[in-house]
Amino acid sequence: MGTINKGILGGFSGTVGSVVGGSWKGIEYMRSKTNRRNFDPTEKQLAQQLKFALIMRFLQPMAGLLNISFRDFAIQMTGINNAFGYNIRNAITGAYPTFAIDYSLALVSRGDLPNALGPAVTSGAGSILTYSWTDNSGVGIAKATDQAIFVAYCPTLKQAIYTLAGANRSALTGALNVLPFSGLAVETWIGFISDSGHVANSVFTGEVTIS
Repeated sequence: MGTINKGILGGFSGTVGSVVGGSWKGIEYMRSKTNRRNFDPTEKQLAQQLKFALIMRFLQPMAGLLNISFRDFAIQMTGINNAFGYNIRNAITGAYPTFAIDYSLALVSRGDLPNALGPAVTSGAGSILTYSWTDNSGVGIAKATDQAIFVAYCPTLKQAIYTLAGANRSALTGALNVLPFSGLAVETWIGFISDSGHVANSVFTGEVTIS
């Protein structure tokens, strides 16, 4: 803060906005405030920035899903922010600057609802992914009416296709159309959501090349 010593028409000492005032050998002066030196981030900071960008590219195409599938843990934050926090801590492998996502460790849904047993996925004609599982209705809070969550993420295109209503748990199978990913490899997951909004931790069902 600047201080006026001799009234409004006098000089001042200190800083006012971008101007610095002072006195040298009885001569009052004003000069522009010196800009701070450019900040050079440390390797640790660069590594964190790289991790941040890597996870955001992965999660952003699923924002609509994650705001629902992570909401049980999203206390005073959005679901996608909670998903970001989980995956940046648990799903990144490698060392700076060659980080990568271990998709088998990533979650696209998170909660206390039991997931299905023995889930698997296959790619068939027409770029259709077929998911299958063993019904475990009645285990914990799992019910036959729980809806399957199917997710396919294409690293090449950095895009995702998903559904929150793939099939009932009791159906034992369901399909996801991923025609935009034809000929490309995708990473896949399955989860479940109940009528009351309880969500299961997703299970990674592997990498599949789309027919």
